[in-house]
Amino acid sequence: MKSSIAFAARPRRKRLIGTALVALAAGALAWTAVGGGAAAGAAATVVDEAPGYAVEDFDYPQADKILAEKNILLKRGDGHITLADCATGTGQLEVQARDKSKVCFDVKGTSGWLTLELPSVYLIRGNDYTTEAEMTVGTEEQSYDIAKNAWTPVGESADEQAREWTLLELRTSK
Repeated sequence: MKSSIAFAARPRRKRLIGTALVALAAGALAWTAVGGGAAAGAAATVVDEAPGYAVEDFDYPQADKILAEKNILLKRGDGHITLADCATGTGQLEVQARDKSKVCFDVKGTSGWLTLELPSVYLIRGNDYTTEAEMTVGTEEQSYDIAKNAWTPVGESADEQAREWTLLELRTSK
């Protein structure tokens, strides 16, 4: 009877020793990677060469190029309201300014915002979104609720003195 117990214990002992060796090897590898050994210098070099963190600043992409080509100053936004080529039947926001034929914006998502400077705006055509336009003339500011899928007089066309208003911000929500 003793021989059968001793015989059965040997494979278990070998398994325990094998498991202990694997654990020791893994621990040594982890120690080398984290704190000591030759691999630590190599890891520091890789970390030093890694790219920095990406931080969203909400600046409008290629704003300088758009300003130079189209004379439209786009400042910041969340990416849900973007300048677009005007196309009929696309559900775009359309802005009429005195010195421009028409400026159009695509709107995506459930809400969006865009800050810009577009002078001499007098009409905005809404789309399926609830839209608010912030405008200014001198030190005076005015907020306009834009009618859905219809033209709304804003700025100069809604001002008793017919002053030239500048569109500063568009906000949309569904």
